[in-house]
Amino acid sequence: MTGAAIFDVDGTLTDTNHLHVVSWWEAFRQAGHTVPMPDIHRAVGLGSGDLIERLLGFDRDPEQDAAISSAHTVLYATYFDRLPAFAGAGDLLRALAGRGWRVVLATSAGGAELAALRRAVDADEAILATASADDVDRGKPSPEPVELACRLAGASAERAVFVGDTVWDMEAAGRAGATAVALLSGGIPRTDLERAGAEAVYGDVADLLDRLDDSPFGPGPG
Repeated sequence: MTGAAIFDVDGTLTDTNHLHVVSWWEAFRQAGHTVPMPDIHRAVGLGSGDLIERLLGFDRDPEQDAAISSAHTVLYATYFDRLPAFAGAGDLLRALAGRGWRVVLATSAGGAELAALRRAVDADEAILATASADDVDRGKPSPEPVELACRLAGASAERAVFVGDTVWDMEAAGRAGATAVALLSGGIPRTDLERAGAEAVYGDVADLLDRLDDSPFGPGPG
């Protein structure tokens, strides 16, 4: 049977959540807003529009949204040549592909950012496809990115395992009907991830790789 191994990227395969936090903090500061970094951290993983709305509220001036988002994009792009992948990220994707899983990335990143992240992970031979921000109308916690990833893999949601590091990832997986696996590498507490629907929790990609046989991936999708 065909199985989909679906992965978030930021905070899951790459150690980039705090780079996003700093970039968003500066983008908000340039627009005249003081937003606490812990609040930004908990919002990372949302699409830019949803993140801005969550942090500035419904009563903000929405005409600032595009400028704030663009500032974040420009600031974060300064890291593109040195984005760090977590140790074991590429090995995990290759191991799953070798076991017959169809590996798809589901991420709010798109365009040049996604290309830079893929270079950091350095496992393109194991990645079948990507469901990026460029491909969906609504990002996580909407199920749309996970549903698209399943279609790209040719797998049903019941045969899909989604690995992420935020509550938004867990909620998206649950709404799509996929198995939700959480990693602590993004800095979100275990209790928050379990409350959002995580069926299994691991420290990071290396921990998941070490325990792969006993994970929801098991010996393979068959």
